[in-house]
Amino acid sequence: MNKGISRREFLRSSTALAAGAAGANLMPLTALAQDGLPFEVAPEAMNPLGLESGANVEGVFFEGGFGRSYIDNAADIFRALHPENEMSVEGIQQVSEILRPRFIAGNPPDVIDNSGAFNIPMDSLVADDQLADLGLLMAAPSLDTAGKTFGETLFPSSQLDGVFDGRQLYLNVAYTVSGIWHSQSLFEEMGWEYPRTWAGMLDLCETIKTAGIAPWTYQGKFPQYMVFGCLMHLVHKTGGMDSIKAIDNLVEDIWKSDEVLQAVSMMHQLAANEYILPGTEGLTHTESQAEWLQGNAAFIPCGTWLENEMRELTPEGFKMVIKPVPGPDESSYESLVAWPGEPYIVPKNAANVVGGMEFMRCMLSKANAQFFAKEISAIMPVFGGSEGVELSSALTSALQAAEAAKGGFNYLSRGWYSDLWTAVKNATGELLTNRIRPEQFAETVQAAADEVKADGDIPKYTHE
Repeated sequence: MNKGISRREFLRSSTALAAGAAGANLMPLTALAQDGLPFEVAPEAMNPLGLESGANVEGVFFEGGFGRSYIDNAADIFRALHPENEMSVEGIQQVSEILRPRFIAGNPPDVIDNSGAFNIPMDSLVADDQLADLGLLMAAPSLDTAGKTFGETLFPSSQLDGVFDGRQLYLNVAYTVSGIWHSQSLFEEMGWEYPRTWAGMLDLCETIKTAGIAPWTYQGKFPQYMVFGCLMHLVHKTGGMDSIKAIDNLVEDIWKSDEVLQAVSMMHQLAANEYILPGTEGLTHTESQAEWLQGNAAFIPCGTWLENEMRELTPEGFKMVIKPVPGPDESSYESLVAWPGEPYIVPKNAANVVGGMEFMRCMLSKANAQFFAKEISAIMPVFGGSEGVELSSALTSALQAAEAAKGGFNYLSRGWYSDLWTAVKNATGELLTNRIRPEQFAETVQAAADEVKADGDIPKYTHE
């Protein structure tokens, strides 16, 4: 389970790291400072991985909800640190379609953001031995936190899901809190109070519907948003971590268990009671989110990239906030799904593996994390990453929710068994359009889990 880190702990750690840096023997880099690099670099942190002078570095990145400004900022840091090396940055959406042929041909880019709805399944890359071991990077000196290794500057447990058989094969650059979003200003105007139980949610949905607003929408063409933004929260609230781990560990008939079936049935009530905006099924993620911003629906599930993704369409004074998914009773209210995400990889067969790792040292520097918090309103799992940054209502609510949930929980098998979670996604889409019932959902998904479990060619992992 990912423990995450609270805002207080995060700020306390930032202070401690800053104090350590103040007493360290640092060498100012005047030329870098002139290029806009806002920190000094210790001699041992200049080029610890041994990047070859003049060697080009190619980065190809999923350009989604977080945009690309933070990637460009990291590239600017890299260029200032290594002016003799050319760093190219390309943003794409169709990661698998564009990059899978390059993996097959043996000439992948040096560093990749393997994210988005059309990413390359990470389990396939791991099974095919396509990813470089990032152990050297984790042990290298941090770029701008003196006296710490790169790995020591990252939130505890934030990179565990990228470890396979003791090897760090990918790094997460974002810390995501997921849950249910609403406009606090709308709720204040209408006199609505966010519910702390699922029964209260259904009662409020009826009130909202009577007011002429659809209670819910979701990213219709991508129903996995309702999986990580609603269903898995409910599974934790009905069955606890035992059920989450049982799902990850492919325990026999777990999807048909009373606890999981209860969670599925609770989510299905939104469709059964016609609480979902008509036409949602045909909407893309941004289209449904735009409907929500226009006040056509009160609730939408998403992660903390939502604010930045929809920044240009957000009405003045909308005051978006994120809350946990209510459970059967108030005792489970605060639990939520939170995870490190936006996985970056360095391909084993890249032309410049060291260059890819050096870019990651810049990407997850404290300076770039602060840029991420300020400009993207999102969290990197880096100590000191929000130090001195004024936070929005969205990011403030996410930090509050994560702190109340003691960092939240995560389910790991979506990074292990892509076929299973494709089945969960598709069955969720069918369930929310009333084409199948909860019992059929359970049968369908359990069959997919059984198939994965029986396939000897798929490596198996354990959520302890």
